[in-house]
Amino acid sequence: MRRSSARRGGARRGSALRGSVAATLLAVTLAAVAACGGGGEPEGGDLGSLTVADAGFTESTILADMYGELLDQAGYQVERTSLSTTEDGQSALESGEIDAMPQYVATYANLLSSQGNGGDLQPGTASDLDAALARLRTLAAARGLSVLEPADAVDQNAFAVSRSFADEHNLRTLSDLGASGLAVELAAGAECVNRPFCAPGLEKVYGIEISGILETGVATRQTKAAVRDDEAQLGLVLTTDATVTDYGLVVLTDDKKLQNADNLVPVVNSASLTPQITSALNALAPVLTTADLAELNKKVDAEQQKTEDVARDYLADKGLLEG
Repeated sequence: MRRSSARRGGARRGSALRGSVAATLLAVTLAAVAACGGGGEPEGGDLGSLTVADAGFTESTILADMYGELLDQAGYQVERTSLSTTEDGQSALESGEIDAMPQYVATYANLLSSQGNGGDLQPGTASDLDAALARLRTLAAARGLSVLEPADAVDQNAFAVSRSFADEHNLRTLSDLGASGLAVELAAGAECVNRPFCAPGLEKVYGIEISGILETGVATRQTKAAVRDDEAQLGLVLTTDATVTDYGLVVLTDDKKLQNADNLVPVVNSASLTPQITSALNALAPVLTTADLAELNKKVDAEQQKTEDVARDYLADKGLLEG
């Protein structure tokens, strides 16, 4: 099978046959063969079109690019798009505006639970992958969504301060920051204000005073630079971010276990789901590790490689792409 040429922000388009009567006759002949079940393996697009979205930050974009590559190889025409938040993605998945998106097990389960007025998951459920996954699948099914197999790779929110700020105030853990009584500006995504594992959790679990949120995104260069430059004192990064130290930052230990079982998992609109999609996306689950995620993020954030190139090279290296 050929490699995917899926691109962010636009569908792939095959070359149109033009010109001669011979070319037209050839196209008709090929169509007739396909209708009779001949012609071998499906070409990209034969199974229809799908839209795969990311949530607007590096790791999500890499994963969505991987999904696009795998689905293209399975025979789908793939359009890639980027959304600003997980909440936007959830709404788009339910409406069918998009067909698939990478999510994080416990965080997404909490989002769906809170939208259904079920509140947050209990700590024991949210921190246990099997329990969180079972809860997520129940919540998702009620909204017309299907949750496939989670990857071995797990990523969690992490909160970083500058090394100089940590040394000045003797900070090693998030509890240290809460006990210090310092009010901090938090550099993070816009959704952080409502996420139980972000600003509300920092305030409730650790007693950290958040003076405001600087909307620079999740683990972006802008977030890390804002903390480095003291535009914010605390920044939302990720446990798989391999560039934190490059900005002179240190991650404060989550000593009260605020963060939960956030293994990466494909979520698909159930109306779009087929055995081919299930097989293509589930192939990534046993392969992708947490260490892989950190290295992939570094290739993009530190080495300035393109996410689609990083995704394609990784899949090829792991034997998940052919030809």
